[in-house]
Amino acid sequence: MASGFFALLDDIAVLMDDVAVMGKIATKKTAGILGDDLAVNAEKASGFVASREIPVLWAITKGSFVNKLIILPLAFLLSAFVPVAIPLILIVGALYLAYEGAEKIYEMVVPHVPDQQEVVSAEMSVEEVLAIEKTKVKSAIVTDFILSLEIIIIALGTVMGKPILEQILVVSFVAVIATLGVYGIVALIVRMDDTGFRLKEMSKNPVIQAIGNGLVKGLPIVIKSLGYIGTVALLLVAGGIFVHYIEFIHHLVHDIQIPSMVIEFCAGLIIGFIVLAGVILLKKFLKNTK
Repeated sequence: MASGFFALLDDIAVLMDDVAVMGKIATKKTAGILGDDLAVNAEKASGFVASREIPVLWAITKGSFVNKLIILPLAFLLSAFVPVAIPLILIVGALYLAYEGAEKIYEMVVPHVPDQQEVVSAEMSVEEVLAIEKTKVKSAIVTDFILSLEIIIIALGTVMGKPILEQILVVSFVAVIATLGVYGIVALIVRMDDTGFRLKEMSKNPVIQAIGNGLVKGLPIVIKSLGYIGTVALLLVAGGIFVHYIEFIHHLVHDIQIPSMVIEFCAGLIIGFIVLAGVILLKKFLKNTK
């Protein structure tokens, strides 16, 4: 009886060790999307009065957990009964990522009219503020659903062929870490300016004042920088999927003596602009047929 108990403990220890190793690999593979997720949600959670930032962010966080509770069982069912669908979903997701990355670069280079976004102001009534909050929270949760789907499928792709229990533990671990990590960091980011103002009010010491000013001025810079980093990460993640899961591209770049990161970025960028061109042409065609 005792030997059986210790054997069970040993099996659990081995399993958890495998989960830890695979979890590290899966987290690394999804780091690009996590960076974009962080940038997107930091932008969506900002623009509110200081007292509402954390409640809004908490509402988005709860929505993110619900998203993952919906996606995880579906992903495991696909893995168990239709495993051939996983690479296809990965490629479709990579096309979306590449398109999104190419679109961001296109918008940086080509002049365009930015989307008008409603911003909360002191003159608004409570009802108007809550309506804007509800709209932004809903938009953030929808965006999170798309990014969460990509994160979970990519994480699942790293453990394909492993026992189903190991798949469940690894992917669930990545999903939880993704939510807690991303929204924890977002909470710190959106409070940067408020922390800076508080420091400036607390002390007239030149050093404290400089730190406070740095935090206030640093918030838009941090969010903008995350946007650039997220764009590069999107193309790298997409390119990596294309290179590894599309046989034609894999053979095409196999013998090229260039760092894999450069190849993956170029693959994501080229295919991203092809998809972007197709979407632009489709939009023009639909517009002309109306």
